[in-house]
This record gives sequence, C-alpha cells and structure tokens, in this order.
Amino acid sequence: MSSHLPVVVLLGASVLWGLTWLPLKQINGMGIDGIALTMGAYGILALLLTPLLMAQFSQWRQHKRAMAMILLFGGGANLAFTYALINGEVIRVMVLFYLLPVWGVLGGKFFLREGVDLWRWLGAALAVTGAFVILGGFDALGGAPSWIDLIALLSGLLFAMNNLVFRAAAEVPVGSKITVMFYGCLILAGALLGLGVEQLPYDADADAWLALAAYAVLWLLLANIGSQWGVSHMEAGRSSIIIIMELITAVISATLIAGERMDAMEMIGGVLILAAALIEALRTKEDDLPETTF
Repeated sequence: MSSHLPVVVLLGASVLWGLTWLPLKQINGMGIDGIALTMGAYGILALLLTPLLMAQFSQWRQHKRAMAMILLFGGGANLAFTYALINGEVIRVMVLFYLLPVWGVLGGKFFLREGVDLWRWLGAALAVTGAFVILGGFDALGGAPSWIDLIALLSGLLFAMNNLVFRAAAEVPVGSKITVMFYGCLILAGALLGLGVEQLPYDADADAWLALAAYAVLWLLLANIGSQWGVSHMEAGRSSIIIIMELITAVISATLIAGERMDAMEMIGGVLILAAALIEALRTKEDDLPETTF
C-alpha cells in the first residue's frame, strides 16, 4: 500500500464533509426538512450495514453499554450537526462545531481520567475565547445565543463524547460502532418526528427522495468510510491535522458559493478556534488513554 494513499483518502473524505452542506441544503430546498432528511439518509445507511453489525455480534455483545452510548452520543451528534447545517449559516455552524478541543479535554479528564498538560489547557482556553468572540463577546451576555448556535455547540459536544466512547471501547469493531451510530440517528430523528417537532415531508416528490438516497449512498457513506479508513492507517496527530480541512473547505465553499461572510470579530474567533484545533492535532502522545472500558 502506498504511504500516500491514506492521506489522499482522508483528505478526500474531509473535503466531502466540508462540502456536505451543499447536498443538504439542496435536498432541503426540494421539500425535505432537516430531521426527516437525517432519518432518511442515516436510516438507509443503517439498513445497508445491518448485515455487518449482525456478523460482528459476538465481538460487541459484551459491550452493550458502549454501543448504547454510541447510539445516543453519535446519533445525537450527527442529527444536531445536520440540522444546524441545514438551518444555519455554514461557516458559523462549522466554527462552533470545532470547539472539539474543549470537550475533548474536559471529557478526557473527567471520564477517561486522562492527564491534561499545559498545551491542552491552552487549546481549550483558545477555543472558549474564540467561541465567546463569535457569539458576540460581552454583548452576548445580555441575551441568549440563537437556537442554531446552541444546536451547533451541542453537536460538537456530543461528537466529542462519542469519540471518547469510540476510543474506550477499542475491542468493538469500528464497523459495528459506525452502524449503531447510524441507527442512533434513525431512532432519535424518528422520535422527534413522532413528537411533532417537525412535519413529515408528505409533499416531497420522488426526485427529492432519490436525491436523498443518492446523498446517503454516494456521499455520506463514502465520507464515513474514507475518514474511518484514513484515520486507522496513519498517526493520530497527522490525521487530526488533515481533518481540519473539513473546516477550511466549509469556510471557503460557503464564502464562494453561498456568499457568506464573517465580520472581523468572527474571523478573530475562528482563528482562535482553528489554533486550538491545531494544538490538539499536533499532540501525538498515544499513552494517555487509561484502561477504561465500557
């Protein structure tokens, strides 16, 4: 295997993730709202990968607690992220989602009992400061952030918690963990639709549903497989730096295609969060994971 192949695959997957707002907003414009779109896309993937989940049952049957947590955290993260991208400003949502260093530091310290050095605390501080600036600085203290801002923040928090469980449940095959995460999206989105949070897209035509199916199989599945395969075939620090291409791609594409703009304060906040992500990515220590299992 070429040593460059994992880099190329992960880079391609990161670009797909950074551009995923394009098909999401297109399908949404065809009449399928965010929750139903999530349920349909991830439901298709869950069904496609069910044979793999069943074939690996003996390898995860002793880790049902971890699988339940991945279902909740991973499913919730993808649902919140998709919904925020569809209904919010792409750049703002992506930047707030990238508060991952904060959640990773806090989650690693309190749940996995990892040591936190000065660099990680610095990264967390930069990320918090960046978010504070983006949300309006001291002016934001006079009122609550928008609900889309909160959903974007929640998606990053849940994604970080999902990553912690992924790491702690190392004995569980990656394919099983990904599949149960897809099922989490399906179940949580279905529950919200059942509660009437959003209406079912009865008026959507066949073209909209075909576009959704194509997005699930040709875009979402490739992005998931590419990112997971690429990460598993290179050093953690190197892969983390490449994954930041998601944020860069989203910012550039939303600026050029959607005409979105960041004001000066938002740019400063984005730079601070990007610096925090780079600090976290450049860490290559692999010995800080304790013997915690689920």
